[in-house]
Amino acid sequence: MTTAPVESDGPTGIGAFGWLRWTWRQLTSMRVALILLFLLSLAAIPGSLIPQNGQNEFKVETWKTQHTAVAPIYQKLQLFDVYSSVWFSAIYILLFVSLAGCIVPRTWQFVGVLRAQPPAAPRNLTRMPVYAAWRTEADAAAVNAAAHRLLRRRRFRADLAGGAVAAEKGYLREVGNLVFHLSLFALLGGFAWASLASGTGGKLMVAGEGYSNTITQLDDFTGSRFYGSQDLDPFYLKLNDFTSRFQTKGDQIGAARQFTANVEYYAGSDASKLKQGSIEVNHPLEIDGSKVYLIGHGYAPVVTVRNAKGDVVYTGATPFLPQDGNLTSTGVIKVSDYGEKDGKKTQMGFSGFFLPTAPVAFDANTGPRSLFPGDADPALVLNAFAGDLGTDSGLPQNVYQLNTKNLTQLQQDGKIAKVRLKPGQAWELPDGYGSVTFEGYKQWASFNISHRPGNAIALAGGVLAILGLIGSLFVQRRRIWVRAVALPGGGTLVELAGLGRSESAKIAEELAELAVDLQDDAPASDEPEPESESETTGPDAADEAGAASAPEDPEEPEEPEDPAVPADQNSKE
Repeated sequence: MTTAPVESDGPTGIGAFGWLRWTWRQLTSMRVALILLFLLSLAAIPGSLIPQNGQNEFKVETWKTQHTAVAPIYQKLQLFDVYSSVWFSAIYILLFVSLAGCIVPRTWQFVGVLRAQPPAAPRNLTRMPVYAAWRTEADAAAVNAAAHRLLRRRRFRADLAGGAVAAEKGYLREVGNLVFHLSLFALLGGFAWASLASGTGGKLMVAGEGYSNTITQLDDFTGSRFYGSQDLDPFYLKLNDFTSRFQTKGDQIGAARQFTANVEYYAGSDASKLKQGSIEVNHPLEIDGSKVYLIGHGYAPVVTVRNAKGDVVYTGATPFLPQDGNLTSTGVIKVSDYGEKDGKKTQMGFSGFFLPTAPVAFDANTGPRSLFPGDADPALVLNAFAGDLGTDSGLPQNVYQLNTKNLTQLQQDGKIAKVRLKPGQAWELPDGYGSVTFEGYKQWASFNISHRPGNAIALAGGVLAILGLIGSLFVQRRRIWVRAVALPGGGTLVELAGLGRSESAKIAEELAELAVDLQDDAPASDEPEPESESETTGPDAADEAGAASAPEDPEEPEEPEDPAVPADQNSKE
């Protein structure tokens, strides 16, 4: 004989259907919903800390250049496209399913509650947490009718049946709960729609330049499944000038105080509808369904290059990119049409720094560095190269980088040729290559053009979620019963009882107010109050007529036979 379980080769456990049912219950439980919400918030952190392709591809490329060791790992983990990544989508899709599995049954359950009458009065009202009783000479039926009228006046759902009045109030608590969950659904739906039907583009413009919102004139563009380059909103935008202001004294010297891009624009193709506008940080300009955000600012030195014959082969403003908080900027100037030098086709390239506020002398360790982001004392530092830029190969190049593979750096007196120029100064290039003149500088601004149709849905969902949460937290669900019973020796016993679905002193206050109002129709008699015939356990009757009491050690309240909201183990309330 043994007590060991009998081994069997047959199937054991709950089976495939049982596992599916268990998984569904876990997915639609409050615990898993909170975990998914936490994971969604956690998953959004990399999107805030790491540059995203959908916002600024240039920043992504710059970040990859500065972090070559981890960039390939981040690329495989889709950390540069967090909000469209597989793992981020999986989290919010599971959250969608979890919310749907909660909302649908709760909604049908609540509809059933609204269609049903309030739960009938329990047999023994003295066991309720809040109880009051008194004796009156009024007719029992009249007292019940008066209580029914008073409760209806207080906007309770009341039902008079079986010699008692049953009333319930606070359904907005469940309404708020459902609105909160539906709003989360709308919020996630707005984000999902935005990711499926949105697009972003980038454009850098020097002051005085403009562009039409087409794919050929954008610096970069990222579309989505339902929004491509052919769906771009048609408009024209021109940067007239850029205003920047920095703090000049105090502990926060150099801190930005104003960035304003003054623009002119028109929607569609009708130039007669030209409008003036301004774009500031966090204050975008909306044009025909797209929002234009200001995301960057810098300086563009204006340089004129002349070849050995003295012909102007290049002139214009070239944007240099900021490298630090004082806007020390680096950039390159490519002269593809230089012409011939010593009978050979030659191209020239220049790399260097633009310093808005240059020091008197450069530090040997750090090199050229600006002292202040404002243009207090601008200077341009350049190196020169000659040879083949590779621009005729047909391969794309980064306009902010100089490929020196087929270039030779110019030498002067046996050293690398370099120069520091102030606006208006010129540099005679060595070996008769011509000259470079630093004419001055302009400011540039970079913009993000965003089309996101789901933002309004997400915003409405967020607002409704807050309102629903307020309702679910501050509205109290409560029930009141009134029973008037004729006594055998004459007179009527009036009993009032209340039960709150959550801990609150409001139910006691409402019961006391109802008892006072009911005195007009059922005034308390001076004779001592008899005990209720139905009373089996509970506290003694009230000491005085009309007094309400809450027993110190009440037994567990007896729930009505047909509760308004059945207990749900998977409820998210």
